[in-house]
Amino acid sequence: MAYIEPIGEDAAAGDLEAVYAAARTRAGGVANIIKVMSRDVPVLEGSMMLYVKLMKSRNALSAARREMLAAVVSNINDCYY
Repeated sequence: MAYIEPIGEDAAAGDLEAVYAAARTRAGGVANIIKVMSRDVPVLEGSMMLYVKLMKSRNALSAARREMLAAVVSNINDCYY
């Protein structure tokens, strides 16, 4: 049982609905990590802005290297998202 009850995609409205729509466009669905932050939309929006800035924006590392680093760090942290 979840400690935080997320707001489902069918119940999302306003800003949350927009964040969910962007997630579906970007990734083909809304990941649970996004849904768990649904109770605090400003935090969710900030998290998504940080993710997009780090992972999707043009910078010194290629997209492949960024994804590889994310996978390595997740593995080190025993996080399999």
